[in-house]
Formats: sequence, structure tokens, C-alpha cells
Amino acid sequence: MYRDVLVPTDGSDAAEAAVEHAIDHAVRYDAALHVVHVVDPVTLPPSPNGGRILETLERQGRAAIERVAQQAENAEVRTIESAVVSGPPHTGILEYIDEHDIDLVVMGTHGRRGLDRFLLGSVTERVVRLTDVPVLVVHPNPPSE
Repeated sequence: MYRDVLVPTDGSDAAEAAVEHAIDHAVRYDAALHVVHVVDPVTLPPSPNGGRILETLERQGRAAIERVAQQAENAEVRTIESAVVSGPPHTGILEYIDEHDIDLVVMGTHGRRGLDRFLLGSVTERVVRLTDVPVLVVHPNPPSE
């Protein structure tokens, strides 16, 4: 059913919750697992150290990707592809989806509500609205019944 599963990661608890589901789908469908981290240089404050800050963010992104790749290897996912891309997070994810013919996106959400959601926006919400690919949204702490 799925050949290519994408899990964006920023290393947060929300992203980590999505990783388990993405790996499960990759194993279940013998699909390639794609792991992407997006660095948004626009959010960096003007600084003479901007280049170093960007390098640090990219290094942190690669570390987050490596943690996911290790989990996937331990689960015996056959194909793992990864990338650190630059730009607004939802745009980077959407471009990756298109460029790699992704069949399923698995994303975490912080579950913000009200004013926080309005002010901060939601990368996951934007991806859900702007892609034709199925998106599985995972909450880090699902509500108890």
C-alpha cells in the first residue's frame, strides 16, 4: 500500500511519537522510510554569528535524523533515506513530498489550542491542508478516556 513513508523530525517529543508510527508503517508495508529535518534560516535573528548558528541547527538536525535512522535500523527497515533541508518548515516538507513521491506522511503535533495555535501556527496543520498525500497525525500524549 505504501512505498515511501516520510517522517519529519525536529527532535521534539511530538516528532518522536510520530517516529514509532512511521517505522511501524515502513516495516509493515516494506516501505522506504524518509526522515527529514527542516532548518528555517528566516527565523534566525540578524547576527554576525548567523553562519555558526545555522551550522549548529543543521548539526542538531542531522543528530535528530541519526537517532531516527538508528531506531529504523533496529526495527529492520530496509531502506532509510534522510535529508536536512532549508526553508520554512511546511514548505520544506511539502517540497520533499513532491520530489520523492511520498505515499504517506507521519507527523507529530504539539496539540496547541486557542491563542497559541493562532499565534504560532502549526506546521502539521499546514502540511495536512496543502498536500494530497495522506498524513497520519500523532499526538505525543494521546488524551486518556
